[in-house]
Formats: sequence, structure tokens, C-alpha cells
Amino acid sequence: MKDFVRVGVGVIIRKGNKFLLGKRLATHGKGTWSPPGGHLEHGETFEQCARREVREEAGISIKNIRFGTATNDIFETGKHYITIYMISDYNRGKIRVMEPDKMVEWTWFEWNKLPIPLFLSMKNLLRRDFTPFK
Repeated sequence: MKDFVRVGVGVIIRKGNKFLLGKRLATHGKGTWSPPGGHLEHGETFEQCARREVREEAGISIKNIRFGTATNDIFETGKHYITIYMISDYNRGKIRVMEPDKMVEWTWFEWNKLPIPLFLSMKNLLRRDFTPFK
């Protein structure tokens, strides 16, 4: 494993009092639940990354995109990520699994009724007492 820190962007998409989580299929976090997101690309803003990743993974558009918080995520595999969490609101489109090799399903959850197991960055987010519903 190379010794460098990657930058990920996680996108909390609010729709009423719920937000979107997907069950991961890819080897990194397989079987855990996480919001849409992915790697920040060179030259991309956090907002651009959020919009792109949500479109690529769930096929929907979002609005009111803004910075939420960040987590420092060191995985047992040795991978190290800084995850930038962006908050947004659902805009339009039908949610669908756009990358079936990476995600099993998408489901809306209430913030206080989360599925388990959660992806490490989501666990770290909850440890911060962060909520996107203030």
C-alpha cells in the first residue's frame, strides 16, 4: 500500500426528513451502507464532485450543495482517506443503481434509524455528533 492520503467526497442528500444510503458491493467496504460519493478529481471543486458522483452512482440531480464537515478515516486495510461531507437536497430524477458492480441498492433512511453495518466514514461522521438536519 502506498503511503498517501486520498480525498473522498460523501454526499448527504436530504429528501424531507430522510437521506440516501447505498449498500456497497465493491471490495472497499463491501456490505456496508454509505452515501453516494467517490474520489475528488484533479481540478474539481467539492460541489462539482458531489454533483458528478451522485449522477454517476444514483442517476439523480441534487441542489443546494454545501460543505458539511470532514472525517479522517483510516481503514484496517491501510487505506487512509479524508472524507469531505457535502450536504445537498434531492432535486429530481428516479434513483437507480448506475454502477451495479459497486452498489447493491439505494434506500432513504431517517437519520436516527440507520442500517448496519455502516461504512467507516459514516461511523466517524456519527461520532462527531454531526447532523445534516439542523
